[in-house]
Amino acid sequence: MSSKNAIAGPSSTTEAASTQVDAELEKLLSREASAFQREVEVERILKAFKLNPYDILDLDETATQDDIKKKYRHLSLFIHPDKTPHPRAPEAFDILKKAESELSDKPKRDDLDAIIAQARAVLVREMGWTLNSKDIKELEASEEVRTLGGVKAWRDRVRAKTKELLIDEELRRRKALQLALANEGLEARKKDEEVASRKRKAEDDKAWEANRDQRVDSWRSFAKDSKKKKKSKPALLG
Repeated sequence: MSSKNAIAGPSSTTEAASTQVDAELEKLLSREASAFQREVEVERILKAFKLNPYDILDLDETATQDDIKKKYRHLSLFIHPDKTPHPRAPEAFDILKKAESELSDKPKRDDLDAIIAQARAVLVREMGWTLNSKDIKELEASEEVRTLGGVKAWRDRVRAKTKELLIDEELRRRKALQLALANEGLEARKKDEEVASRKRKAEDDKAWEANRDQRVDSWRSFAKDSKKKKKSKPALLG
């Protein structure tokens, strides 16, 4: 019995050591896979369309506020710069935070949802469908959407159309801002010119007053000289 244990002892030790090595290797591979996935997620966020926070959080407009908070918390922990070696992880983290903030702002989210609804309505109209674009569930369950390629293909189209509309909206916003800044600049220049004009007038008035005594003396001297010339004028012989 003791000889069997003696024989089995080294084998058991080897198997235990092998199992430990396998466990450590599995742990290492899992850690490397996790690091890779974190970097992939950072790249996805960096490449996401920045004007659509739903794209950044990888959600759609049907998400509840709790869904948004949970997804943000998960992603923010997953790509946190302290856990992710990607050099642009801090940038992705800030983008993620901004997206969550915009979707938590009801007026901003309502504006975004309105543009997405407009994109859906435009697509339905372009397809010549008679479906109600406002009923998302009915629309996505329709035969038309199945014929188009299914829900994913439809949502991809909605996302692409939404991107077009958001870009148009952003361009209009920037043009309006540029016009407002140009008008502000014009008003500022007018005010500067008015101030400069008033300043020049004040300086001219000051100089006029400063030369007043000199002008009076010059006039008196001129008048005196004129009187002398009149007195010294020879009388004409008749």
